[in-house]
Amino acid sequence: MNVAYYSPMPPERSGIADYSAHLVPALREWVNLEVVRRGRTRPVRGTDLSLYHVGNNPDAHGWIVEALRRRPGVVVLHDFVLHHLVAGLTIGRRNGHGYLDAMEREGGVVGRLLGHGVLDKRIPPLWESRPEDYHLAGEVLDLASGLIVHSHYVEERARAAGYAGPVWRIPHPAWNAPVLEPAPIEGSPLIGSFGNVNASKRIPQLLEAFARLRRERSDARLLLVGAVSPGFDLERRLQRLGLSGEGIVREAYVEEDRLWSLMAACDVCVNLRAPTMGETSGSVIRQLSLGKPVVVSDVGW
Repeated sequence: MNVAYYSPMPPERSGIADYSAHLVPALREWVNLEVVRRGRTRPVRGTDLSLYHVGNNPDAHGWIVEALRRRPGVVVLHDFVLHHLVAGLTIGRRNGHGYLDAMEREGGVVGRLLGHGVLDKRIPPLWESRPEDYHLAGEVLDLASGLIVHSHYVEERARAAGYAGPVWRIPHPAWNAPVLEPAPIEGSPLIGSFGNVNASKRIPQLLEAFARLRRERSDARLLLVGAVSPGFDLERRLQRLGLSGEGIVREAYVEEDRLWSLMAACDVCVNLRAPTMGETSGSVIRQLSLGKPVVVSDVGW
């Protein structure tokens, strides 16, 4: 079988790029796989199947949706909530009417009116304030000849949204933990949080809980690894909680080897999400591969 494979790939800074780098060699043992060059939306000739990895990041997945529009195929749905993706493909390209149409499709007249409120800057962007209320996954579901999902949560929501095609729920691939030395970071305990630093990862609540812990355990350390999302004032929050000193260890985006060594150094990892976009966390899979205890939100699995 000849398969055209549409996905972000390294060196893109994307969890799905890392996922695909892990998955592609295994798939090539079973099928003839062509990884489609980033930005190519024209259908690949001579293929039996097109496989599209769709997530909520318009920079990483916008071109993939455009390719899906030209040739429907099987979609690996990494996030059920695609509001940010759709906003990037419409408002981000000065196509406000496209955003209004997407909102009306899902929310009727009320949805369209809310869309006008966003465009007129009368209400906060819905992809930041209420993304779970308007998932905007309808177009992708319509174009998918089949869905691959990694959780009961996404499967159930796709069905509830009216998707009637085949759905394959396949566990998220797991990495074999590499043999390496843990990063030399002190902390007793050392608590790690990996991924974008923002409110939906419950970083404000994690910081407040850690501040309470530090009052009793002055040798505790919190390791925050990942880029700070726009609009999230991490430094101000740390200062308000008295955590701007040695209790916090910060690293931005890190390469794969460094990521593993930082995770290996942790005594426990925290990976919270509320609201969830329906994603399955590659960071959590890595942490479990290392045998680390992980605190997660009881939603989205």
